[in-house]
Formats: sequence, structure tokens, C-alpha cells
Amino acid sequence: MDLRALRCFVAVAEEGHFGRAAARLHLAQPPLSRRIRDLEADLGCRLFDRIPTGARLTPAGEVLLTQARDLLERADRARERVRDAEADRVLVIGVVAGAGLNAGPAALAALRRSRPGLRVRLREAPITDPSAGLRERRVDVALTRLPFDTTGLTVRPLALEPVVAAVPADDPLAGRDRLHVTELAERSRFRLPTGTDPRWRAYWLAADDDSPGPVVTSVEECLHSVLWENAVGLLPAGASLRHARAGIAFVPVDGHPPSRIVTAHPADCTDPLVDALVHALTTAVRPAATHRHAMTVQPNTSPGPPHDH
Repeated sequence: MDLRALRCFVAVAEEGHFGRAAARLHLAQPPLSRRIRDLEADLGCRLFDRIPTGARLTPAGEVLLTQARDLLERADRARERVRDAEADRVLVIGVVAGAGLNAGPAALAALRRSRPGLRVRLREAPITDPSAGLRERRVDVALTRLPFDTTGLTVRPLALEPVVAAVPADDPLAGRDRLHVTELAERSRFRLPTGTDPRWRAYWLAADDDSPGPVVTSVEECLHSVLWENAVGLLPAGASLRHARAGIAFVPVDGHPPSRIVTAHPADCTDPLVDALVHALTTAVRPAATHRHAMTVQPNTSPGPPHDH
């Protein structure tokens, strides 16, 4: 039975009058009458006798009134429990290499306007895991970067971010306004471990797989390899702001595609909170791109497919 029809029935029963019940429900009387007729047709019995002073319950109506009140009360309790469960829920967002962090605060502020009790926890994933923990179900949503194997994931593009070369501050390349990615050839490059997603590994190395250089698992290790081992390598442009420090120069790079920032979540996910978060992040990207900390980030307007298999 339709809960809305039951609410109409209870209102008429308690008011004893269709007009007063319609006013109580903020409905016009004809739609209210139609819902009562539909309910009677569904049950196969008459629920009200029409009398000069309004409406009186039939014996069948008396039975339904008790049941309807109980059903409506249970429906209200179920709704409250669902809302309480959502309020107690903690959404976990996995982030790889600072992807999408500029859009995060605006997205969460928008989301909390409709869900004030929502709690969110950020989990920074190692740069060896472009899924940011999705594969192990450690997170609900990933803020990450393509390319990597997205089989079984739903991916939505957010923005494009150029890359920079991290080089020692006393390196001849450090004084350049820009450099071409081929100028890093033959240099010791920081590398990701064997077993890391091959597309992801190839994108950030941008060189032969057997290039010499230290193996790293975090952005901090990338920077340490530049400082202590004279290695060079590619990082997202935002690293020049988030990880600026003495001894390291960040030089814009030409000849290499920008990093594609995306949201990702399991394709079989049916959680409305995840959908709401992804929508909020997508909506927040454009204004976030005007912030001074995101000047290098361009909205992704390419018509390509959202998945990168």
C-alpha cells in the first residue's frame, strides 16, 4: 500500500471530513478523494460512509485505521534510523599525489549544507597505488589521476594538471623557465617499484623502464632522492606549491601530457552518499581552479570517455 494514500486515509478518518483533511495535508480535495478511491479499489472494500457532516469509517475502515497508524509509525521510525545511520557514517576519501585537494573544501561545504552531520576522513595513499585504496575497499571514493587500470571502477574526469620536473636547485636545468621532457633523458630518474600499475609507472617515469635511479613510494621519497641522490623526475605542478623547499627547483615541462585528475569509486557501488560526494567534487572543480593554489589546473573539457581501461 502507498504510504501517501495511508496518510490521506488517516487524515480523513481523524478529521471525519474530506475538506478538513485536505486542508491539513495541504492538498486540494479532488486529489485527496482520488487517493481514497484508489485505496478502496486496491483493498476491494469501502472505507468510509459519506454522511451529511462529512465521512464516517466503515467496519473495514476501523480495522485499517489501527493498521495504518502502526505502518506509518514504523515507516517514520525506519526513516529516522536511516538518517541516524547516515549521520554516523564516515566517508573515506583516498587521495593520490594531492589530486583534487583544491576542490575538496568547497565540495564538502556544499555537501554538508544538505547533510550537516556528515563526517569525512582523508586517507593519503602511497604513489604506488593509483586506486588510492579502492581495490582493497579501504576507501569509498578516490581522488586520483589517470592513466591506470580502471577495470571495475566508475571514473569521472575532474581536471587537467600539468607536470613539472623536480631537479636539484644547483642543476643547470633549475634556472630554465621551461624544459622539454626529452631533456631529462640519460639522467638518474626516481622510479616506482616493479609491480606498480604499468600504465601509471610508465606515465610518471616517461623514460625506458630500465632507466637508472632510486625507487620511491611517496612524494617525500621523490624529493629526498632529488636532494640526496641528485635524481630528477616528474611530479604534478601542484607539488611546486605543496612541497616547495630549499634545494629543489620545479621546472614546467613540455612534451608530456598533463595529469588527468579524476574521481573513482567501485562500479557496483549504490551508496547515495558516494554519488553526492562525486557530484559535489565535480561541481566544485571550476571555482576551485581560480584559486591561487590551483592556477595550473585546467578544467577537463576533452570529449573522451570517462574510463581508461
